[in-house]
Amino acid sequence: MRTFNSGKITFEYPDSWEVEKADILSNPDCIATLSKGEENLINAVMFPTATNLDDYKIFMEDAISDDGGVIISSDFTMIAGKDAIKLHANMDTPEINFDIHTYVFIEYGNIYIFEMRTLDVSGESEREFKNMIESFKITG
Repeated sequence: MRTFNSGKITFEYPDSWEVEKADILSNPDCIATLSKGEENLINAVMFPTATNLDDYKIFMEDAISDDGGVIISSDFTMIAGKDAIKLHANMDTPEINFDIHTYVFIEYGNIYIFEMRTLDVSGESEREFKNMIESFKITG
């Protein structure tokens, strides 16, 4: 396992994942981007927020549904010692069909969103993503 440290967050990730250069030009809130081959991409963002998990869960579900996604599950959970939203959805576009797995935390007036887009139906990438989230710590 390797450790990702942005100065704001840390988490551990398997050697099979590569840290990419975060695309802060198109998404200035991006603090981490990781990939595993061509089929798996994780983005983590952080920004100040005045919302709460209850309201953000509704917003997130509406946004996915509005984009044509199908929500498979959306629940509140406790992970990494923090309250979070855990969402799983499927997106079917003319170009590609993929799953989205998302964890959302709201801590100290900031929202932290970890989203994995994957084509992996084996569940391996999802397990690795969950393990990464379980090691998530706020450092700054």
